Formats: sequence, structure tokens, C-alpha cells
Amino acid sequence: MTQVIAATGGSDAPIDLHALAASAGIAAEHVIPYGRDVAKIDLRALESSQHVSGGGASSPHYVVVTAITPTPFGEGKTTTAIGLAQGLTRLGQQAVLTLRQSAMGPTFGIKGGAGGSGGARILPADRMNLHLTGDFHAITAAHNLLSAMIDNHLHHGNELDIDERTITWPRVLDVNDRALRHIVTGLGARIDGVTRQASFDITPASELMVIMSLAMDLADLRRRLGRIVIGRSRNGEWISAEDLKAAGAMCAVLRDALEPNLLRTGEGTPVLVHTGPFGNIATGCSSVIADRVAAAGARDGGYILTEAGFGSDMGLERFVDLKCAVSGMHPRVAVVVVTIRALKAHSGRHRLVSGKDLPEEMLQENIDDVRDGAANLLKHLQIVRGFGITPVVAVNVFPTDRDAEIEEVRRIAGDAGARVAVCHPVTRGGEGRLDLAGAVVEACQEAGEPACSRPAYEPQDDLRTKISKLADLYGADGVDYTPAASRLLEAYEQAGFGHLPVIVAKTPLSLSAEPGRKGVPTGWHLPVREVRLAAGAGYVYAICGSLSTMPGLPSRPAVERIDVDLDTGQIVGLR
Repeated sequence: MTQVIAATGGSDAPIDLHALAASAGIAAEHVIPYGRDVAKIDLRALESSQHVSGGGASSPHYVVVTAITPTPFGEGKTTTAIGLAQGLTRLGQQAVLTLRQSAMGPTFGIKGGAGGSGGARILPADRMNLHLTGDFHAITAAHNLLSAMIDNHLHHGNELDIDERTITWPRVLDVNDRALRHIVTGLGARIDGVTRQASFDITPASELMVIMSLAMDLADLRRRLGRIVIGRSRNGEWISAEDLKAAGAMCAVLRDALEPNLLRTGEGTPVLVHTGPFGNIATGCSSVIADRVAAAGARDGGYILTEAGFGSDMGLERFVDLKCAVSGMHPRVAVVVVTIRALKAHSGRHRLVSGKDLPEEMLQENIDDVRDGAANLLKHLQIVRGFGITPVVAVNVFPTDRDAEIEEVRRIAGDAGARVAVCHPVTRGGEGRLDLAGAVVEACQEAGEPACSRPAYEPQDDLRTKISKLADLYGADGVDYTPAASRLLEAYEQAGFGHLPVIVAKTPLSLSAEPGRKGVPTGWHLPVREVRLAAGAGYVYAICGSLSTMPGLPSRPAVERIDVDLDTGQIVGLR
């Protein structure tokens, strides 16, 4: 790794992409350069895969990064994962990180750029946060191709007798634009198409994004595309992308996007960036293919690191019940990221608002707030262990945190039997993650070979039982269904979709379905107001509470700060 680190010290430094790939065990023949600092990896790299389970005393260690219930600001899972990869590299371990690609919508909105910060960043940062190699654009195009085929079919006589009221396939765009949430298409003359009500989602919310993240190879991608259900006929038949003869062309558009992208951390550790499913309604994980490519090149005893979105109740559950079930890879260890501010928020005494500064009182030392909010951390440790995975707690430290507060977290997590590491990835990079890297190495060695992760439900459970078991995992006393949701669940079961996994689309800001309920809420029911079918991706999702799949821009969006330095040609203002 020394050569790669020396060659990749800054975002403008020349990159030896073949040396970077070699550090991940990827042969030069599989490296497809995209410019001077990014490459795609040919899927033939999978043919050399010898490690696919993440188990065995000497096989690669598979580690997933999750978190407690986050605040609106996020608790730094990506930054922690990047710092951990750098820390393991500093310890002389082979480490490869797999991450989701950043979406441009949030980059231009409140969140700003993804991919870490400070001493724990993905490079090149501008390409990570903007177009990268065009994968998101390919998904947008393929998705909207199916939308066009639906409307074209309606215009030319509707041979399949599609009931327009049942069409659930929207259009997508990788921009935050609330004005597109509800639209009418086909306005104008008769030649301009059939007039109907429709909508836009953001590209990460596309079912194609999840299909890409779960596909094992090109043939699997093609099968999944054909299974996409867009609505029903007037006699109740389910209409698929295959019925519309659109799946083949969609696969052609997506062929190159199925190859993962090779980037690196600021310290030269290789990173495979691929796909970016929307965390609320999808898996919220990077692709199966990226993990399998990392496994193909991993040495015995090396480390494959990945991240699951939101807290363990959402991201880790979907990681286990969907992604691991598809890939066959199962983690030994889960890093649970916690922050002092999140624990104080879960005391229930503070109100945090996205886009605004933390309340001044939260910046003062208050061990009671930390102690009272720690029930949320303990619940997440319980969830992680329930999946048969060993937790390691990573305290992501901010400058305003006090030593006494940090020590209280260390004590509470230690009393619960978990390893604890205090981390400073932003200010110290890999050096600030050496304690965490050491704790992860010890935990992996102690955990030994894992069996398959224990799922939250069994495949043979019916859809209602699966939802009920997930509600129990969150701590709910039961599930309430609207009549419309109940009817659709019955229709899905009768149509043969009852074997599919289930995702619960709820707020990530609480274990409950209400964002304002902090800590570990009790005395509540999970309110399922709507259910939807993602047959191509291979799951049913239950929508609880209000949910938008097309974000809007804030009053002062990040886009206002982004520009190009005309003297250097460099993009400025990304954060």
C-alpha cells in the first residue's frame, strides 16, 4: 500500500489506477480507466472469486457499519467507515471499502456532498458528488424509458388493457424538485399522448436503483428488469416490463453501469462505489456486485468493509434480510456509530431541526442527558446481537464533546458487553481510527466463523407476519393497517408474491413511526397506510406515516455555493 498512498495524496495528484486496483487484489486486465482518477471494474473480475461467505478462520473478514437512531444531521457512518478503512491499512491489514454513490439531489440541497469529510474522505470528491461515471444518469434514462413505453402503449390503443388508475411507475430525476411530485402528462393535442396524473421520484428512489444494487450479474439484472410490475389490467392481471417489451432495451442502457467504480480514500485505501438506493423505501446499501468484487480480490485475513443506511433497525435489518440473503456474504462484526449529540437528543429534552445549528444547551456538558439517551444505544446493541453479529461501538467525537460525556458512553457500552473505541476521523483521518481498527480486528478474531446471519423473519412467513416481526423488532405493540393496505396485501399473497421479503418505510429518526418520539418508545402501534410491490427488486414495502420520494430544496440550498474557479477549472463550494 505504500506506493498507492504516496501516489494519491491529494485530489489533483496523478493516480496509478492499476496499483490502486492491485491493492484490492484486482488484476490490471479488469481495470477500465474513466479519466485520470476513477476506474470501472470489469465484471469478469468476479470469475476469480474464492471468498463469498465472509466466513472461515482465514478468509476475509466482512464488517458492516451501522448506527444508533440518527439525528437529522447524521452521525457520521460514512466518515467512520472511511476512517476505519484507513486505520486498518495503517495497521498493515488489507482493507477494501464498499459505499453507495452520492446523489446529486442531496448534494445540491440541505445535506451537501457525501463521501466523508476532513481526514476521512473519498477522492476525487467532486466526481464522487456529481456525475462520477454516469451510472445514475443511466438509471434515470432506463427508468424513464419504461415510463415512455407505458405512455406509448396507452397512446397506441392499450392492447394490454392497462387500467391507468393502477399505474405505479413514476418518472425520475436526480434533482430535488418538489414541484414534480404530482404532475399531469399528455396535455395538449391528441397526438401528444393520453392525459393522466403521474409523478416524479428522485433517481435513488427508483426501483431500478435497488435492482442494480441486488443483481448478481448481467443475466440476473435482465431477469429482474423483466419482472418489474407497473400496474394491472382492467381484469386484474399484473402488467410487467416484459409485457411491454421494454426490459431488453433497459438492460442495454444499464449494462456498463452494472460495473462498480474504483475510487480511493485520502490515504489511498481502495473504495468500490456503486449504486445508491434510497434508504427509506429500499435497502440503503451499496451493491452486491461491489462486495463480491471486493471478496474476489481479498486476501485471507483481509477486511471487506461496507455501510448500511440509517440505524440498525432499518439499514442493518435490510442489509441482513435482503442484501446478505442475495449475496451469501455474512458479517462477523457490526460497528455501531454513536455520537454524544444523538444520545442527548434521545434524552427527549432537546429539539433538533435539519439545516439549523444545535441548540446551545446541547453543547454544554450534561452527563444526565447522555445517560438518559443511552437506552437507544442499548436497544441497537440488542438488535445487532439479535442478527447474530458482534457489535463494536464507535464513539464519533465532535469538538464540542466533553471527556466526561465520552467516558460515560464508554462505561455504558462496556457494561453492556461491547467493545468501545473513541474515534476522531475528521481531524485525524486513519490515525484517529486506530483504536477502532484495533477493536474491530480483535472482535473479528474472537467472533470466528459466522453462520448465516439470523434474519428478522422467515421466507415462508406471510407478508403480515413479516411486517409484524419487524414491528416487534422496533418495539411496537402491534400493527394497524388501512383497508387499502389490507386489500393489497391479500392481492399480493394471491398473486404469488407472499414469499418476498418486506421493507418497512418509516422515519429513520425514531425507532417508532413518529420522528418526535426519541429514546426507546413504548405503547405504540406501527401504522401501515399503504403497501407497494417492487417485484423486480424482489420485495414488498409497507409505508408508515408520511413519506416523500422527491425531496425539495431548502430556502438556502447548497447549490447556491457551488461554482467553478475559472482560473483553475476546479469545482468550488462542494461540502
